[in-house]
Amino acid sequence: MKIKLITAIAFLAYVASPLAIADEPVWDANKVVLKAQKLRDGVYAMVATGADELSPKGVPLATTSGIIVGNRASLVVDTMLNKRLANMVLNQVRQLTKGAPTYALNTSYHGDHSYGNMYFPKSTVIIQHEETKKYISTKFEDDTKFMMGAFGKGRGIEEIKPRTGDVLIPTGGAMQLDLGGRVVEIRDFGFAQTGGDLWVWVPDAKVLFAGNPVVTEKPGIPWLLDGRVQETLDSLTKVREFLPADAIIVPGHGRPLPKAGLDWHIGYLTALRDETKAAIAKGATLEQAVTQVTLPSYQGYAIYGWVHNQVNVPAAYKEFKK
Repeated sequence: MKIKLITAIAFLAYVASPLAIADEPVWDANKVVLKAQKLRDGVYAMVATGADELSPKGVPLATTSGIIVGNRASLVVDTMLNKRLANMVLNQVRQLTKGAPTYALNTSYHGDHSYGNMYFPKSTVIIQHEETKKYISTKFEDDTKFMMGAFGKGRGIEEIKPRTGDVLIPTGGAMQLDLGGRVVEIRDFGFAQTGGDLWVWVPDAKVLFAGNPVVTEKPGIPWLLDGRVQETLDSLTKVREFLPADAIIVPGHGRPLPKAGLDWHIGYLTALRDETKAAIAKGATLEQAVTQVTLPSYQGYAIYGWVHNQVNVPAAYKEFKK
């Protein structure tokens, strides 16, 4: 799957984004500019500029980070890919709090959500899922090679050294952080993309930081890089049932969206499951399933042809063929 991702991103440099040029990744960590978007008092999303224009068009965007501020502590959600982007987040925290972040959380092991850990002060407590720490501890060198293939050399990935969690959330676990006048809940709703997926819920602000399980708004679709279609669908359904109607969801990439935006992802996964099962029932091979399970109602994402055809349909076929 990772080899396919590298190929797809190289292809996107030519066709998907007006921000990219040939032989460069679809978003360039040396050029992205993050801006703080206030969602509620003390709750911010760090979103790439241009998101309001590009995200609804299905253009893939840089990682979205988050900052949550209480009376006596602060939490950063996702520490970004390299030093440059991590410093944008840290500088914003300093402007808001006059100090360093108390906590930093990684929603997954993905490098664009966790490599920045090394640039955060030693005093900052790193929070991870136990599966994220396990992955970073055993596969970091291979992961950085992959990330350089995906995002290009010279983007600061070469200098990254792993920094794993000080506080670990177990599978199926949850914890609360009291930031002073604001309690933050950290939850594992089940497998949603990596098996080490953490969600950050701010109850008083009704804001949920989702990470890559909700990668972006419509017309973006889930990336089932590790498969497990039904489990992912079940987890997203749990999230939808958990959230109040007026909740704001901060995706892994792009601008915040309302709770209703989650219905697009759940609808896509439901259609993917049902149509793949139907193709299998008719005796379709994998190649035939790819041509049959097109889901035209869910197209529009700039990389739909890769994510759907090369990743998601094969993952669904493998799972339901059993």
